Amino acid sequence: MNFLTLFLTFIAASFVCSYLRTNLKTWAVITAAAMLLVTWKFTLGWFGVGVVWAMFAFFAVLLNYKPLRQKLITAPFLGFYKKALPRLSETERIALESGTVSWDGELFSGKPNFKKLHDIPAPQLTSDEQAFIDGPVTELCSMVDEHEINHEKGDMPEKVWQFIRDNGFIGMIIEKKYGGLGFSALGHSMVLQKLASRSVSVAASVAVPNSLGPGELLHQYGSQAQKDHYLPRLASGKDIPCFALTGPTAGSDATSIPDTGVVCKRKFEGKQTLGVLLNFDKRYITLAPVATVVGLAFQMSDPEGLVGDKKDIGITLALIPRETKGLDIGRRHNPLDVMFMNGPVRGKDVFIPLSYLIGEEKMMGQGWMMLVECLSVGRAISLPSCSTGGAKMVTFATGAYARIRKQFNMPIGRFEGIEEALCEIAGMTYSCAATSSMTALAVDQGEVPAVPSAIAKMHTTDMSRTIISHAMDIHGGKGIIMGPKNYLGRGWMGIPIWITVEGANILTRSMIIFGQGAIRCHPYVLKEMEAANLEDKKERLKSFDNLLFKHIGYSFSNAIRSFFMGLGLWRLERAPADRFTKKFYARITRYSAAFGLAADVSMLTLGGALKKKEKTSARLGDVLSHLYMASAVLKRYRDQGSQKADQPLVAWALHQHFYKIEQALKLLTYNFPSKVVGFILRRLVLPFGNHELPAGDRLGHKTASLILNPNETRARLTDGIDKNVADNNIVAKMNETLVKVIETEPLERRILKALKAGEIHAITPDENLSQALEKAIISKEEFDLLTVVRAEVMDVINVDDFPFDAFDRSKSSKRSKISKIKAA
Repeated sequence: MNFLTLFLTFIAASFVCSYLRTNLKTWAVITAAAMLLVTWKFTLGWFGVGVVWAMFAFFAVLLNYKPLRQKLITAPFLGFYKKALPRLSETERIALESGTVSWDGELFSGKPNFKKLHDIPAPQLTSDEQAFIDGPVTELCSMVDEHEINHEKGDMPEKVWQFIRDNGFIGMIIEKKYGGLGFSALGHSMVLQKLASRSVSVAASVAVPNSLGPGELLHQYGSQAQKDHYLPRLASGKDIPCFALTGPTAGSDATSIPDTGVVCKRKFEGKQTLGVLLNFDKRYITLAPVATVVGLAFQMSDPEGLVGDKKDIGITLALIPRETKGLDIGRRHNPLDVMFMNGPVRGKDVFIPLSYLIGEEKMMGQGWMMLVECLSVGRAISLPSCSTGGAKMVTFATGAYARIRKQFNMPIGRFEGIEEALCEIAGMTYSCAATSSMTALAVDQGEVPAVPSAIAKMHTTDMSRTIISHAMDIHGGKGIIMGPKNYLGRGWMGIPIWITVEGANILTRSMIIFGQGAIRCHPYVLKEMEAANLEDKKERLKSFDNLLFKHIGYSFSNAIRSFFMGLGLWRLERAPADRFTKKFYARITRYSAAFGLAADVSMLTLGGALKKKEKTSARLGDVLSHLYMASAVLKRYRDQGSQKADQPLVAWALHQHFYKIEQALKLLTYNFPSKVVGFILRRLVLPFGNHELPAGDRLGHKTASLILNPNETRARLTDGIDKNVADNNIVAKMNETLVKVIETEPLERRILKALKAGEIHAITPDENLSQALEKAIISKEEFDLLTVVRAEVMDVINVDDFPFDAFDRSKSSKRSKISKIKAA
């Protein structure tokens, strides 16, 4: 019994130290003290006690005496590690080295420091940004008619294009010294949100040149001469840019582009010039049909050694003016009848001088690095912002419609089936807004958020797909019939576009989020890889030894913490939060430990094969993604003053994120390639099995109710969209009608009561209103008010119809060449 007591003391002290993440010396001291106390209390069975003390002394010396540890453990393991380490391709190496790590790194830690989350500033626009949104952005929204763009003209009107050019929309990210607006990432994001709430086509046309395009690339890598020439022209709208990356055989695998550029000498503008002969075939290029300058990615080679010794130079980027000989541009694609400009760009034997290369000769072969860096920034803003703006508009519209539209004498939003969809719309919109904002703020803090940008792009577009789908179900026929009165149809048709572009969501989920995050964000893996490749043998062993034992301690700690927090100790975790949010912060800590353990076990047991286990990678990516989004939700709640009225929204969103985390861990462990490892891992991360449940019906009812009537929570949820009441802003006008409908509901109930009592007998709404007036059930003033409100309600409910031959496009005349492509 004495032996067992002392042995259990040794184990318990080790577990406590591991849970608290003490270092090895502290562990040795605490464990020795605990064992001394037990030894002093029990004086019999000295042989068993001696065995336990000998075991402790062995581990304490081995782990704390570094020369011995390095000789017996680290050196042999380092040899094995170097052989087992998968060889990274140049493409993978660049992707891993690109970007920075911020809050995503904390989520890998198993014990996130929430002070770092709170240190991210609350979103705050500058006075210039707010003035631009209140002025030119609002005016642009008032000029937009989606039906005209998509059904009648197939393009934005020339006055809209001119307004975009004249007011600097194309140059939002360009510095003021070059004539641009110099907006922050947050300012850029909020402009796109407002535009997306009115027009998919306008938002896409503004987003692309401010995302992965020549502007950002020139800022980061262009020569001074290129900046001085192009940036003022882009800022003023004299040039409209596009960037050609995707081709018929190179989509998601952008590094396999077959487009070539061979270094050679040709006559250019009358002079023998050193340059590149290009042959390329690109498609799906937004703004290409109207672009005046084309960014191009191609594989550059120098077979004759004209610019150096390297024959295969690699991916290189160039800027090509539209009028360049051999450039074939101007034809259009039709992206699901959403009529933003998109089309192919082709070139045969297109010769350009080396001065057309972005960054000129200095940046030859650096194109993949340039693209990865810029995409991390652009992807963090463009699609998350547009998706969030669209989601907010759908929430604003659907909440109003569900309160205005009645069936069985009751607003449809009061039916439980509709309510279930409404709470998902509201909760997911909150998560979209929180994720988009936090990721944009990371860019403003100087981060290049490679992993968060992938999370934001994939999940905001995916949640938007669910949101618009629910909205279409709620609206029924109103959402199906296209025309000027339809405010959902184009968004519904366009959602597959956002799912696909800037990294298809399937690829992003299964290969990028965890695939890049596993090494980039892990506290030790990338550092261990770097240490293993150090030239100096002594320094290599010392550095690797230090990292290896920190990594072992980290993994063991995550196992202990995950298991015991899974048993309920997560409730004791300290969190910098109020009573309402404390439990949610503690859950993030719990699942961070579970995620850290699952990630380590996956990398250790699968090694380089993990790259091919895309389902495993996807599920680990899901855990990381929902941890990130749950953190963003808590940050948004805190930034907005921890409003009590918002708590149902916040709680609903967080319950969904934690439920999805647990489901991902469950699927990961049940489907783990090794059944034994999967079983052990499941017992550690989910010791009681499934515990989390999605948001319940009561919480769903409270959440849905928040968007059915005007209130401060609803206003905060849909902030930043265009609510200006104009003739063509149907959603804003509908929300004005909502106020009147709520105001007249007592009158409608009075009339309904009279109908049930037999006081009035009319069948049609007009007749029962007239009879109610005659019977003095309502006053003349109330009669007049109800007449107006009922007319507005019918205007909300009504759909469009057209002449019989309205859709016969065979009679359409060919449009003249678009004038906007001409440089001013």
